[in-house]
Amino acid sequence: MAIEVNGKTIETTENGYLVDYNDWNEDVAKLIAEQEGIELTEQHWDVIHYLRDEHINNGGNEPNERTILKAMAKKWGTKPTSKDMYQLFPLMPSKQGRKIAGLSQSTRKGGY
Repeated sequence: MAIEVNGKTIETTENGYLVDYNDWNEDVAKLIAEQEGIELTEQHWDVIHYLRDEHINNGGNEPNERTILKAMAKKWGTKPTSKDMYQLFPLMPSKQGRKIAGLSQSTRKGGY
């Protein structure tokens, strides 16, 4: 499978995850989010950039829901709940967020 962004064809897996995270940019994220039925807000971008940073700069780390909540609490200065995160990413923040962030499909099992 593939998606077309700004005249460039980008390879994806059968589940819609990018084959190469280096093909990602914000326009790619916007298209994937649109396909997922999500309109990106500043909070979405915070999670997306956090997931990319963890994966790229921390040995392929795949933060779970609790870790994402803690990181966003520090970033936002509030205490978001799981419900808040699922309002941003209804199909699971750690998985749907990774997809929009252009990362590979999670190999983690379970939620928390």
